[in-house]
Amino acid sequence: MSVVRFWFAIPLWQRVVGALILGVVFALAWPAGAPYVQFLGDLFVRAIRMLVAPIVLVTIAAGITSLADPKQLGSLGARTIGLFAATTAIAGSVGMLVATVIRPGAGAPLGTAAPHALGSPVTPYDQLIGIVPLNIVDALAKGDMLALIFVAILFGVGTVLTGEAGKPFANFLQATSAVLLKVVTIVMEATPFGVFALIANAVAANGAAVFVHVGWLALAVVAGSLIQMLVVHSLLLRFVARLPVLPFFRGIVDALVVAFSTASSGATLPVAMRVSEDNLGISRPVYSTVLPLGASIGKDGTAMYVGLLSLFALQAFGTPLTPSVYALVLLTGSLAAFGTAPVPSASLFMLAAVLSAVGIAPEQTALVVGFVLPFDRLLDMTRTVPSACANLTVATTVARWQGEIDEAVYRSASDE
Repeated sequence: MSVVRFWFAIPLWQRVVGALILGVVFALAWPAGAPYVQFLGDLFVRAIRMLVAPIVLVTIAAGITSLADPKQLGSLGARTIGLFAATTAIAGSVGMLVATVIRPGAGAPLGTAAPHALGSPVTPYDQLIGIVPLNIVDALAKGDMLALIFVAILFGVGTVLTGEAGKPFANFLQATSAVLLKVVTIVMEATPFGVFALIANAVAANGAAVFVHVGWLALAVVAGSLIQMLVVHSLLLRFVARLPVLPFFRGIVDALVVAFSTASSGATLPVAMRVSEDNLGISRPVYSTVLPLGASIGKDGTAMYVGLLSLFALQAFGTPLTPSVYALVLLTGSLAAFGTAPVPSASLFMLAAVLSAVGIAPEQTALVVGFVLPFDRLLDMTRTVPSACANLTVATTVARWQGEIDEAVYRSASDE
C-alpha cells in the first residue's frame, strides 16, 4: 500500500516525463520488445478518444448555459475566434520564416521517395457545408468536431433563450459535464503507462535514424514550435493578458506531455480542461467553451508545419520564392489549418490544398508526402505541442479579459 501512496504522491507530469524517458531507453535497448507493450498505448489513446466527442458536445453546451447572458457569450466567442485566427496566422509566418532561414528543403532527395497520394483535398465549400450535420448521432459517432461544436452551440443558446423552462436541462448539462471531467481525471492516471508504450513504439519504428534522414526538417519543426510558444504565446500572456509567464508553463506541463505523446489535439482536450481549472484557475464556463473550439480551430502547430513543409517542398523543387508565393502559402495554409482534424498526421492531408495553390502538381506533392511520411509521427508529436499550448494560452487570455480567472490559483503554479 505504501508503494501506491508513493506513486500517487509524485506529480502526474513527473510520472509522465519519467515514463517518456523510460520508453525511449526501452525502445533503443530492445526495439523488438516494443510490440509487446503496444496494447498499453492503444488502450490509452482509445480511452481518451472515447471521451473527446461527448466532452465537446456536453461541455460547450454546458459552458454556454453557465454564461446565461447572451451578450457575454457574444463577447467571449468573438474574442476567442479572433485570438485563434491571430495566433494561427502568426504560426504560419513563423514556419515560413524558419524554413527561409534554415532551408531544410535545399537538396532534399525527393526523387528517391516512394510517392504517396493523398487523394482530392476537401474544398472550402465541403468544409462549410459539413459544419451542419444531417444526423446528430452520426456526427457524434464519427467524432466530427465542427459539426458537434455547431450542435452544442445551438443547444446551449437554445437553453439560455428558453429561460426558466430550460433550467432543468441546463442542470442536466452541468451535471453531465462534471461527471465527464471526473472520468477524465481517472483516465489521466493511466497516462504514464500509455506514454511509455506510445514513445517506445514510435522510437522502435523509426529509431535515431529519423534525425539523420530528415535532420534539418526536424530541427526546423523544433525551432518553429519553440518560437511560437516561448515568443508568441509568452508575449500574448505577458502583454495582452498581463499575467506572469512562468506559472502558465509550469501549470500546463501535463497537457503538453500528453499532446507530445498522442500527437492529437483532440486527445489532449480532456487533460487541458483539467489543468485549466486546477492549475490555471480558469472558470468552467470559459474553458469548457474555449478549449473544445480550440481543439478544432486552434491549430498553431499545424499552420506552422504546413507553412514550413510547403517551403520545404518549394525549395526541394527549385521553385522561385516570390512575395506572391509567400502570401499564397500563408493565406491557404492558415485557412487549411482551421479545417484540419485534431488527429495524428492530419497536417499532411492539408498539404495538397496549399501546394496546389502555388502550382505544385499532385504527383510532386505525393513525392513530398512519401519522403516525410515515414518520419511524420515524431514530427507530428513535436508540432502538436504548440497547438495545445495555443489553446491554453487563448483560454487564459480570454478568461483574464472576462474576469473569469482565479489569479491566486494561477500564480500558485510557480510555487509548486
